[in-house]
Amino acid sequence: MARRSRAARGRVENTQVAAPFVKRVLPYFDLLDEERLAALEAQVDWIFEDVGVAFRDDREAVRIWRDAGAKIDGDIVRADAAWIRSLCALAPREFTQLARDPKKSVVIGGKNQVFAPVYGSPFVRDLEGGRRYGDIASFEKLVKLTYMHPFLHHGGFVTCEPCDVPVSKRHLDMLFAHMTLSDKPHLGAITEMSRARDSVDMAEIVFGQEVMAQNCVIMGNVNTNSPLLVDKVASEAVRAYCGRGQGIVVVPFILSGAMGPVSTAASVCQAMAEAMMVCAFSQIVWPGAPFVLGNFLSSMSLKSGAPTFGMPEPVVSNYVIGQLARRAGLPLRCGGSLTASKIEDAQAAYESADSMHSTMLAGANFVMHAAGWLEGGLCTGFEKLIMDADRLGSYQKVLSGGLDTSEEAFARDAYGEVGPGGHFLGSAHTMRNYQTAFYEPKLSDSENVESWEEGGSKDMRQRAFGRWQTMLADYQPPKMDEATREELEAFVARRKEELPDAWY
Repeated sequence: MARRSRAARGRVENTQVAAPFVKRVLPYFDLLDEERLAALEAQVDWIFEDVGVAFRDDREAVRIWRDAGAKIDGDIVRADAAWIRSLCALAPREFTQLARDPKKSVVIGGKNQVFAPVYGSPFVRDLEGGRRYGDIASFEKLVKLTYMHPFLHHGGFVTCEPCDVPVSKRHLDMLFAHMTLSDKPHLGAITEMSRARDSVDMAEIVFGQEVMAQNCVIMGNVNTNSPLLVDKVASEAVRAYCGRGQGIVVVPFILSGAMGPVSTAASVCQAMAEAMMVCAFSQIVWPGAPFVLGNFLSSMSLKSGAPTFGMPEPVVSNYVIGQLARRAGLPLRCGGSLTASKIEDAQAAYESADSMHSTMLAGANFVMHAAGWLEGGLCTGFEKLIMDADRLGSYQKVLSGGLDTSEEAFARDAYGEVGPGGHFLGSAHTMRNYQTAFYEPKLSDSENVESWEEGGSKDMRQRAFGRWQTMLADYQPPKMDEATREELEAFVARRKEELPDAWY
């Protein structure tokens, strides 16, 4: 069973916020009162008992449900709401996912927040190369940048699709990149059961059978097929990961008005019901398996059908599902810096800030798409990755409390040194603390216009381009045991030999 956890120009990285994950102090933003929360939970329970959720094209999943005592009608599963909630209570409220470097392990759940980059984009974009299909070279660069950035705690998995590698084999190259180019925790493949099993097998090579038997070292991230359908990609991933005591993140992706009712309340309840049914299934498979309940609810343009981001309805859904997840005792995953914009422009900034701010206040424990998301998730922006991650540092400081009230922070000696009408710029207290007193974003330019013009009048996109280029030039791979690396290489080579090339 998975174990339950326990003002200077010469800038330096702010060590106050460069941590392996965020230990939250900031209170949650709770939008609803008890009466309205109870009404939402009654709707969720109604879906469990009267409507049901289909587990399609996976006879083994339906058999597991039937043997456990659920009501089965074809592939539709209905069950007593109290039983479903009791199964969900078996999942840990908080757990640790180990990283290859133990200092970078993350605690998910409780009052902790973990930031991971964009996931799943088939395209990439940067100022020099423009928009193009993702490839393995771009994927490896994104893994390196995520590894190097102090405010991204987790590698995610599909930071872009490497479209130049056969679909049947690319998961092997992607896992190998995460496991060798970075030592942060990451996710595994989910698109087919053998790929999920390959992911867990490779994780076992890295961590060892004994460690993996007692800890979460890898997780899968799956979507339900809303409305009210769990396809075999999701149910098989649960069996592959949770069946060996590893974690699963389950996210209903609901466009209100398309995959869910147009009303936000109904879509929120549907998302809770879908995710909690999969959670209950995961706990039947392996009681105590780590589970993260996800929310990806978006409004849409009813004129075009396109998803919209940073709008008030998904912002509200984040707050509400945060309350519901805490009441269910489950860690929460929400989206992060989301935008429909095609480039890093004002639209991207506004939409991403609104999405990320509500995600932060709602208490999301695992934040996917915290950096790099463009074009409704179709594209990973290199500049956007760096710009978003830069802002994550300020979120971390706010979440962590942001106000030191120690004796040093009250600066009483400085008042003895500086009289009325004086200034504190050269005081001993300022000199002791100036390097860490304020969060200083790497990309924001606060100098006067003359200095900015002397530096080439660069906007933030240009500064971000230069930043990630410099980071890659400075990249040094983390150390790895040579025997472990050789075993991984042998596994990848053997599996590639066994698998035919397939491009769909």
